[in-house]
Amino acid sequence: MNLTRSCCFALACLAAAASAALAAEDLNGAAFAARLQAAPVGSGFRMPGYWIWDGSVVKVGDTYHLFAARWPKGHPFPEDYRWHSEIVRATAKNPLGPYTFQEVVIGKRDRAFWDSNMAHNPTIHRIGDTYVLYYIGSDDHTLQPGGKLPLRRIGFATAKSITGPWTRSDRPLIPEDSNNPAVCLEEDGSVKLLYRTADLRVRIATAPSFRGPYTLRNDQVWAAARLEDFDYFKRDGRYYILCEDNVGGVTGHDRWGALLVSADGVSGWHPVDRTAAYDHAIPFTDGSVLDCNRRERPQLLTEDGAVTVLFTSVYDGQDTWCQPVPVAPPLRLAP
Repeated sequence: MNLTRSCCFALACLAAAASAALAAEDLNGAAFAARLQAAPVGSGFRMPGYWIWDGSVVKVGDTYHLFAARWPKGHPFPEDYRWHSEIVRATAKNPLGPYTFQEVVIGKRDRAFWDSNMAHNPTIHRIGDTYVLYYIGSDDHTLQPGGKLPLRRIGFATAKSITGPWTRSDRPLIPEDSNNPAVCLEEDGSVKLLYRTADLRVRIATAPSFRGPYTLRNDQVWAAARLEDFDYFKRDGRYYILCEDNVGGVTGHDRWGALLVSADGVSGWHPVDRTAAYDHAIPFTDGSVLDCNRRERPQLLTEDGAVTVLFTSVYDGQDTWCQPVPVAPPLRLAP
């Protein structure tokens, strides 16, 4: 009896120690990658006849709402998004989907507006009692300096209900060519906005609220590598960027996932380590593995203060879609 009790006590101590170690774990690429689980076959969001990209999700009641970019097939992937992308909403009762198309949220409008021609890169947030959808847009007559491509700029739309109606900003938040918006929300309502320029210069601007005004605080987050496609979050008093390692400058592998960390969320950014947070192989529950041609735009679903799903945009050489992957155990985002 005493031996049994001793064994039970020892096992309980080991379990408690393991739980404490997990809670106190320093987040790095390998630790994040170890949490990624196999995805159900047929999960995610895709639409016949369209290229699907991006994918940002928020839960409202018992329904998950996914905001994604789409543009018609018929032209080579991916460059045609610059002229024809629009933002749509899809829903599912399970965070992994499959998601069902519901409506176009941000489409073309009068050419006098900054986002009249194209909308792309959605990221959805609930801020107080308002849903805020950040995205990039362009018109058909404002071009990048010295070029022929449309000038892409970040703006937002707001709604009191996740189903709209949506009110779009009359002007962009960032005047220069800006792409891949990612947002970190602070408890006082202030916002840190992470984005990149046309030449992949990564910048951070801050604002007292999501409406602005936005002030540039860091004009080069980390110059030693080309980085893009960000998620931006806070954990245990530190700030993290999960991003695409564009040419392998962090992980040694083109377009694999990298993690950067900062003490204040604005300056002093550096890679956590050189291990990848995700690669191009996605396992499925039937034992198959998808080896993506491209896997980009990581965005995290947070529920009850913990990351539960990683969404990425994938291209298999023929089709594109938003692919969720379970994160288990969930990654707790302590303040």
